Amino acid sequence: MEAADISHHTSRRYNQDLERVRSKVLAMGGFVEDQLSRSLMALIDADSSLGRAVADDDYKVNGMELSIDEECSRILATRAPAAGDLRMVVATIKAITDLERIGDECEKVGLIAARLATVERPADRYREVKHLGRRVQMLVHDTLDAFARLDANAALETCRKDRLVDEQYEAIQRQCIAEMMQDARSIRRSLDVMWVVRSLERMGDHAKNICEYVIYMVHGKDVRHTSLDHVERELAESAIRRG
Repeated sequence: MEAADISHHTSRRYNQDLERVRSKVLAMGGFVEDQLSRSLMALIDADSSLGRAVADDDYKVNGMELSIDEECSRILATRAPAAGDLRMVVATIKAITDLERIGDECEKVGLIAARLATVERPADRYREVKHLGRRVQMLVHDTLDAFARLDANAALETCRKDRLVDEQYEAIQRQCIAEMMQDARSIRRSLDVMWVVRSLERMGDHAKNICEYVIYMVHGKDVRHTSLDHVERELAESAIRRG
């Protein structure tokens, strides 16, 4: 299935309905990307007002989810989509749930950033958290790009990158525990940092979920509980059969 497969119907209106949904999902994704960037900026720059602003804007993400969900429900009720179109609508409903949850995690990071802005920053100015944040930003961006292009191979490659997020998350957790053991005065700040990196790790998981929905849209395969190596083999075999 290619992007064109969901954009050619005898009904021009149906065509417009599907495109409008895709556009809304990408707009929601763009807003969530901005929320992620701003929440990290609030942490690194010790900007409490920016952190609170990110948290206050979470209602906008929720509103986008509700709007897209209603649009998808209307399409299901009035258009009775089949095959690739049905997969697209179902996957979209799932994807916006994960985007909304990324938004929730951004809200958490924003609130913690606002609190951390009132305490002394560590000498490294949260360098490791910043690196993890950049990795998650790239993961979310690549996920949305794969969704926009309906690129299953790019989605699979992005899924693999989530492992690096997990590894870096675990390393920062160990570092925070070591700091708390060495200096009791750092406990509060280290606990907050642990919550931040936990939120970032969860964002990576949600991005991975969306990539799995992209593979489902394109190939009709539910790969949520399948190893990435197995998925890669199946996609390669499918490409050979089509070729």
